[in-house]
Amino acid sequence: MTGSSGVQRILIGGAWVDAEGGAVREIRNPATLKPLGQAADCGPADVERAVAAARAAQSEWWRVPGVEKARLLREIGARIRAREAALATLMSAETGKPLCEATDCIDWVAACFEYYGEVARASYGNSVPPVARHQLNFTIKEPYGVVAAIVPFNFPLLLMAWKVAPAIAAGNAVVCKPPHQNPLSNLLLAEVYDGLLPPGVVNVITGAGDTGQALVEHPGVDLVAFTGSTAVGRRIAAAAGAQLKKVNLELGSIDPLIVFKDADLDVAVPGAAWARLLNAGQVCTSAKRIYVEQPIAAEFIERLHEYVAFLEVGDPAKADTDLGPLISNEAARRVEDQVARAVKDGARLKLGGRMFRPSGLPGHFFQPTILADVRHGSVATREEIFGPVLAVTPVADADEAIRLANDSEYGLGATVYTRDLATAMRAMESIKAGTFWINDPLTDNDAAPFGGMRHSGIGRELGAEGLDAFREPKHVHLDYVMERKPWFFPYRDRRPPGGAHG
Repeated sequence: MTGSSGVQRILIGGAWVDAEGGAVREIRNPATLKPLGQAADCGPADVERAVAAARAAQSEWWRVPGVEKARLLREIGARIRAREAALATLMSAETGKPLCEATDCIDWVAACFEYYGEVARASYGNSVPPVARHQLNFTIKEPYGVVAAIVPFNFPLLLMAWKVAPAIAAGNAVVCKPPHQNPLSNLLLAEVYDGLLPPGVVNVITGAGDTGQALVEHPGVDLVAFTGSTAVGRRIAAAAGAQLKKVNLELGSIDPLIVFKDADLDVAVPGAAWARLLNAGQVCTSAKRIYVEQPIAAEFIERLHEYVAFLEVGDPAKADTDLGPLISNEAARRVEDQVARAVKDGARLKLGGRMFRPSGLPGHFFQPTILADVRHGSVATREEIFGPVLAVTPVADADEAIRLANDSEYGLGATVYTRDLATAMRAMESIKAGTFWINDPLTDNDAAPFGGMRHSGIGRELGAEGLDAFREPKHVHLDYVMERKPWFFPYRDRRPPGGAHG
């Protein structure tokens, strides 16, 4: 919803308003570099308004009956599906994601709201065995209050849905800050909330790091839900920790994929390529370290080269495009530098390796790249390369593959390809990862938790665990017969001996 100045308005307290700050950011298509619109860089005054609106709405929203919340969440899902084409087209244009991937994302976004519409109404607390007669003990799960939801550029709507849906299902109110590189599709999504949810339950402001920092540090925010880099996650944790705020952090990773020697390469080769090159490699869970047992390593590399070389890179709006651009020129140059350093460190450049202009497009494109004979411990296995780079390391046997896959400070996901269940389970038990895929990489399930171990994050999204991430338990002790207890003062009258409770 555009204001008179041509800048996209923000949603605060159920109203579309102009940002108070004067800073404006132009949003461009990363493939064509054509302008798509303008978004405000919201300042502290806008953050203050949004948090105040959320706090004013939260108490009443919490008291809305669960069956009504469920109906509203399902209606959000239905409205998203009705706007699928518009949402997917805009998201594809501002992210560079191929249109088919964007369309899939919108389906997942709708499904997330629908899932939590069903889960939340059936989950409130638990009964607890009493410690004495005439007593009941139970727990109820209460919302934290105001949630700050901050997401990155690679999956701006999906990652926002993973936060907003369970947060409001749990009774919280939310202030959303979409990524500064592509906030327009989140503003379009916000039109779905407008007029359906009570004013202030979901608010959307735009801006970059300064806006996010002001939101994280605002004393009216009770919980920060963030997806992004580990470096930024650490700063958020430190700032939130100073105020004893709860944080849910889904951070970076350098996920391993192992191809054991018994794997069917007709499946493992395209599986590994998709697991690494989805969204031009800009995926936190993509297979950034590929370990292949020596007996099949040469054949795997050759078949991977043949497969990847024929992928179509170009305009994400075209139906036959497999890979679009990276999000920015800075991002593409960073990947180019990482590839150069990997080659200097001994990796063999089998394919690609540089920025280019497919069909003359001026955007931020990077060639699909294969690095063979990558040394474990080098750049490609220690730095997260956020681009279309497949780094392949031959290993002597299954034991070495598992050992090297687990040799990381991260632990978001891991994948194996094997026909042998015992090998798969041994790898699963050994490798620290929040999600472990066997023969089917990067597949998500709304009903299963998602999140990282080690430096890949704190907490979980999706599933029942994702709902609990946005609420805290309260123990209720009810004595329905009011009576004096034998452990009260004075102790000389206490009976029976030893009956006091701590």
